[in-house]
Amino acid sequence: MSNPLPLGSTIGILGGGQLGRMLSVAAARLGFKTHIFEPGANPPAGHVADAVTTASYDDHGALLRFAKSCDVVTFEFENVPTAALDVIEAQVAIRPGREALRISQDRLTEKEFLQGLGLTVAPFADVPDAAAMQIAVDTIGAPAILKTRRFGYDGKGQARLRSADDAEQAVADMQGAPAVLEGFVEFSHEVSVIAARSPEGDVACFDPGENVHRDGILHSTTVPAKLSASQRMDAVLMAANILNALDYVGVLGVELFVTSQGLVVNEIAPRVHNSGHWTQNGCTVDQFEQHIRAITGWPLGDGSRHADVVMENLIGDDMDRVPELMKERDCALHLYGKSDTKPGRKMGHVNRIQRG
Repeated sequence: MSNPLPLGSTIGILGGGQLGRMLSVAAARLGFKTHIFEPGANPPAGHVADAVTTASYDDHGALLRFAKSCDVVTFEFENVPTAALDVIEAQVAIRPGREALRISQDRLTEKEFLQGLGLTVAPFADVPDAAAMQIAVDTIGAPAILKTRRFGYDGKGQARLRSADDAEQAVADMQGAPAVLEGFVEFSHEVSVIAARSPEGDVACFDPGENVHRDGILHSTTVPAKLSASQRMDAVLMAANILNALDYVGVLGVELFVTSQGLVVNEIAPRVHNSGHWTQNGCTVDQFEQHIRAITGWPLGDGSRHADVVMENLIGDDMDRVPELMKERDCALHLYGKSDTKPGRKMGHVNRIQRG
């Protein structure tokens, strides 16, 4: 797609959650229309989109009609069924491409891909069954984490092994799903890089952010992260390496552990990312606009940061704090329009500009 899409073109978005919502807002600011495909009723992205298709991912008729209405299609989450992508791609380009989805949908495939690029990852082993688990524990040791190869996020699909005695229960927790055992990495903190690549191969990276998780869910991202100049450069070069290896188009998130031996890649996310929300108030062009620019073939924006920012997720009952947050100086509130507040559910986030 070397020619940029004309203004007024329609961008299809698979998934109607908060990431799709913020992509739709960014697209509208640039003069594009959006069409959301989402199985669930009344999705947050639907409140700000031009069209919404409510149908399951195995409704090939609905997928076909959706695809024919779009000039390019993107997604806000990784686990779109392959059969659905086949239907769409026969009609319209999907950006980022299928290879990035294939790799990121499977933790084992992802780690093998990253290792193949010469990047350091945590020790890992394939665990298709209980017998393999015993071999994996003998090889990698404990503590460790057993994770489902597919469909895990925000701490779901994971079982922690404090010792080898926990192996049997961890396998049972997977409920028969193929898994991968990851060895423990001694790290001081986690950072992430949000990076973008255009169809022509131009790359733009945002500053690495420092992440803090609670109960497996991202709590906050602070920019700038605690990194040396060489670590910061290494993080950005790793992200660019991954983008180029995938011939990627769009925004990608790369999570990294900071260790005494260097940076270790934790995982990649082929989409806009929770840890990149700080860009909405710390950069002239945020991650959502950058993604829209990339997939439509428009020039990438400058990812330079003009402010120090702390992003905090609002999860569950954190919504009770909204009235007070509204009064805070230098606090930008971003709510997702979700009607039901549930424990562990991301309801919004705040970006706090840090003054010296």
